[in-house]
Amino acid sequence: MALERLPGFRDFYPEPTPHTDVWSADARQFIFAQWRTVARRYGFREYDGPPLEPLELFTTKSGDEIVGQLYNFTDKGDRQVALRPEMTPTLARMVAAHERAYKKPVKWFAIPQLFRYERQQKGRLREHFQFNADIIGETDPAADAELIALLIDTLRSFGLTEQDFVIRLSSRNAWQDFYKSGSRKVESGNAEYEFFQVIDKLERAAPEESEKKLSALGFSLKQVNEFIEAGKPTAELESILQNLGARGLRSFIKLDYKVIRGLAYYTGVVFEAFDAKGEFRAIAGGGRYDNLVKLISGGKVNLPALGFGMGDVVLLELLKARGLLPRFDIHADVFVLIEDENLRAASLKLVQDLRMAGLTVEYSMTATKSDKQFKRAQELKAAFTARLESDAYVRIRNMTTRTEVVAGFGDAVNHLK
Repeated sequence: MALERLPGFRDFYPEPTPHTDVWSADARQFIFAQWRTVARRYGFREYDGPPLEPLELFTTKSGDEIVGQLYNFTDKGDRQVALRPEMTPTLARMVAAHERAYKKPVKWFAIPQLFRYERQQKGRLREHFQFNADIIGETDPAADAELIALLIDTLRSFGLTEQDFVIRLSSRNAWQDFYKSGSRKVESGNAEYEFFQVIDKLERAAPEESEKKLSALGFSLKQVNEFIEAGKPTAELESILQNLGARGLRSFIKLDYKVIRGLAYYTGVVFEAFDAKGEFRAIAGGGRYDNLVKLISGGKVNLPALGFGMGDVVLLELLKARGLLPRFDIHADVFVLIEDENLRAASLKLVQDLRMAGLTVEYSMTATKSDKQFKRAQELKAAFTARLESDAYVRIRNMTTRTEVVAGFGDAVNHLK
């Protein structure tokens, strides 16, 4: 019986991919390159951590209920471990351990592969790659604006415009003020978290279900909807909007209090990026988590923090739908033809010299007829062919213009570059 990959995981093949049930390794590298380019333009430094962490790192942040969503097990050292479902706890652990070695604010990014044992659905698998960008050690809303600007410019780098996506901006602080102003019926420690969970699911839950849950907490759906529709920005949100407006990015932002982010560790400004047509899941999401470093460090380090994550699955679906993925054609700069096996050793030296000069070079590894070598050069869309006529001379052919020149062996590299 043939072995198959596990459900919810992906195979990445070079282009052209054999069928639609596999993923493009070239498209993945294209996305990674754009993520890295824009992050570095903003002064973010790349970091990474282990894919396997102590289970406690994730239960400390999210509670024991997260265990059902994890790939976790007892390792050979009798330790409770888990494949990372998100990167932020690892970042908090790393920063807490060595924060004195870095000047604040710390601006870091990572592109981890993350794992969650959950039901597969459109835009969500059991593993994905994610662009994480975080700022540690700054409380001013200017940091929130900087991070949101990075998110906008990252999406724009793929050719997406304000007709393609919107950043929905909100604040947990605004909702906390609303919650505290209400006539609450429940005073349990989890009541505020339960309230946030109801708000987070407003767009997905039936109105009567939301009404029932809100009523139990001392609120009405009418009150909540009126607060959302009023959409009055808090001072921190107004500061962020002005900052982004100064950059010419205000048109990408929509103040939307329906966004609250379900994760319990968010403490302030939160935001999500959505495609403008509403065809896909959220493209990215993030916000402030000012208490997480303190929690992960057991109270030893207390640093404000904020960040966002952007997964590759939804982004790739969106880029395909908008026709924004480039063609990933196979190509070579030079194909070295070896028609005389007596010149194979000298030809291999030419291949090596050209590769050391930074060119993509192919050749036939075994003795092959000339016409088959030339056909392979065409298949690889080689820009040039190069053929030794002797130990001293190389005949170079431009495959577009069909023009040929003969160069000295030592000059062939410079000519082709």
